[in-house]
Amino acid sequence: MRRIAAITAVLAAGAGLAIFGTAAGSSGNYQVRAIFDDAAFAIAGEDVKIAGVKVGSIDSLEVTKDKKAAIVLNITNGGFQDFRTDAHCTIRPQSLIGEKFVECTPTSPHAPGAQLPPKLPVIKSGPGKGQHLLPVANTSSPVDPDEILDITRAPEQQRLALIIDEFGTGLAGNGKALSETIHRANPALQATDQVLAILANQNKVLADLARDSDTVIAPLAAQRQHVADFITKANTVNEATAERSAALRADLQLLPPFLAQLRPTLTRINGLSDEMVPLLRDLHGQAPAINQLIEQLGPFSEAARPAVRTLGQAAAAGTPATKAFNPIVNQLDQFTRAAKPVSQNLAAILQSLHDTGGIERVMDYAFFQTTAINGFDSIGHYLRAGLITNLCSTYAVAPVTGCSANFPAGQSGSSGSASAAKAGSSAKAQAVAAAGDDPLLQRTAKVLAGEKPQQVYADEARAKLQAAQARRQRARKATAARKVKAAAATAARAKAAERRAVLRARELCHRIDTARTKARCARARRHARALAKARAQAERDKATVTQDGPIQLPSVQLPGGLGAGTPPPLPQAPPPTPADSPANPPAPSPAPANPAGAQPAPGAGAGQTTTTQTDPQQGLFNYLLGN
Repeated sequence: MRRIAAITAVLAAGAGLAIFGTAAGSSGNYQVRAIFDDAAFAIAGEDVKIAGVKVGSIDSLEVTKDKKAAIVLNITNGGFQDFRTDAHCTIRPQSLIGEKFVECTPTSPHAPGAQLPPKLPVIKSGPGKGQHLLPVANTSSPVDPDEILDITRAPEQQRLALIIDEFGTGLAGNGKALSETIHRANPALQATDQVLAILANQNKVLADLARDSDTVIAPLAAQRQHVADFITKANTVNEATAERSAALRADLQLLPPFLAQLRPTLTRINGLSDEMVPLLRDLHGQAPAINQLIEQLGPFSEAARPAVRTLGQAAAAGTPATKAFNPIVNQLDQFTRAAKPVSQNLAAILQSLHDTGGIERVMDYAFFQTTAINGFDSIGHYLRAGLITNLCSTYAVAPVTGCSANFPAGQSGSSGSASAAKAGSSAKAQAVAAAGDDPLLQRTAKVLAGEKPQQVYADEARAKLQAAQARRQRARKATAARKVKAAAATAARAKAAERRAVLRARELCHRIDTARTKARCARARRHARALAKARAQAERDKATVTQDGPIQLPSVQLPGGLGAGTPPPLPQAPPPTPADSPANPPAPSPAPANPAGAQPAPGAGAGQTTTTQTDPQQGLFNYLLGN
């Protein structure tokens, strides 16, 4: 029981510390002049305590004019120098040898946020000037147990009887004053009145407690052995707690700052609980649906068991198939790497067609060509075409009599044209060289030399395009060379690291005689195998980078390409032979085109057709149409 009392006192002290703080140290002279009915043998120098903690000492004792005891309390702890008008002090025994101490409460407990009572008034003049006055109504002097026990022995017993008789005679009509004095002398009587008032207000609860106590006590009586065992175990727990009193004291000292730090968390938890109320209400409303879901989940799980087992069997069968698919995946990876440059070039072509409207122009050509050869009149649609019906309109692989159309002296004319073209080219080259590096003068010289302006601009655009393509090609080659060099360096480093790891593994595994050397050998071998895999991967990366170079697409020169300056060269005709010579028939060749405004050679058959030179800008269209 003494241990329980000690633990209770320690907890009460901790609660007092949590309420009033743990500030220590003197912050000035703070004296309280407490008026008592009786000093109860207290002397100067004895302790002044608050919640079991010493906060000061008794400075002096005096007797007031109205025969009261004035005890001056010197409060040295700065955390308790704030006595209010509802403060209370009482004198209690310190030990069995008669020592006393004054226990005080600076203020009564209040609800959080409530306004505190005013501070104790300061004495302006007279005895105790500058001290804080605590009136006699806020003090009490209890009676010592030895004084109460003295009345049971003679002659004090007879003397008490005489005193009571005399008090009865002398205090007639002063019962109220006597009651107030007794209440101030012993605070236990005040507490008893409060307890009795509370019990009077709770008489119905007490009646129910008396009626229901049998229901509670009956099971305890049946389990009295367990109750006794609980008391024994509680004694053991209290003994262990007493042994840890120092740690418990340290915990109680840390309790106030912990509570101070816990207050913001509790505030947030309170806010969280307020915000969770709507959620909990919604969950409560959906509780039947949740219960139904949980109930239906059981049959669903049972029905899903065969499907899960089948899925496991399918996984067992699909694992080898997935592993067998790895070579195809590797080939697809290599194909995608090799197709990357092609896709880039294709993307560039498609982007160019999109930006320049190439597809739209082809569709426009098909539309305009169709509308050009299609006509409509009062009879209906007709095709704009000429039908040649004569002996020379059929296809032949050998000369036909009367169907030959040739220019006279074609060989000499051709040589003269070649000489004239050569002379013109030389003059143009000299004019361009004389223009210097100025592009404007060069274009002017070319036009004056006989070139068309459209051809000059087309040649410059073609030169710029070729230069840009050459720059891009050199950049791609340089990037590919850097990648190849980096991959080769990485492969070389991986190969060297693998070689070192293999030599290290051979050195460690040369002699294995202990478990430690075996473990080191195994680690070295694993490391060597890992480096071998890294070296193989580096070599594969090197091969992949080497194959990732730009793809050289063949240059396709369309006949009479769009914007070309000159038409495609025509096949050279064989030397002329006498017309319609059966002995030396000419090889079949296309008939040369007549110059603009030229007439057919004499001797040509009547009704034979002539061929005109194709416009160079129409070369692409002729190529698309197959002409």
